[in-house]
Amino acid sequence: MRRPAAVVTALVLLAEAVGIVAINGILATFADGQSMSLAGLDPDAMVTGTWAMGIAFGLYLTACAAVSLLAGVRDRAPGRAARTLLVTCAITHGVLGAVTVGLVGWGAFAFLMIVLGLIVLTLVAYGEERGAKAPPEGAEADAADASANGAAPA
Repeated sequence: MRRPAAVVTALVLLAEAVGIVAINGILATFADGQSMSLAGLDPDAMVTGTWAMGIAFGLYLTACAAVSLLAGVRDRAPGRAARTLLVTCAITHGVLGAVTVGLVGWGAFAFLMIVLGLIVLTLVAYGEERGAKAPPEGAEADAADASANGAAPA
């Protein structure tokens, strides 16, 4: 179940990246066509900032999708930096979901929570290494007893 979850997460994040860039492109086009500004800011700066934000966030989501896809294809847990990237992506989706429910509606909130759930599922599914086993019960106590008696642990 780990592999399909990671691959689906990657596909959804990639589709979201394309959607974010497209939405910001539409917003930039409208801002340019109507010479919109915010608090006297230059309209060209509004257009440039909208494009820059769309592209930056799209690249961020694409990087998160790549990490998730690599985890699914390799069937190995992502490294520390990659896990940090996925955690920040999950936090971002949680915060955006909280803001979106009031501004856009419950449909957008549900979508963001589904993506959040997929990211968390991927992180949890790859939480422990497959071959990692806990030491047998009592092994720690035996090692402590042996070292207390001056003998080397077995």
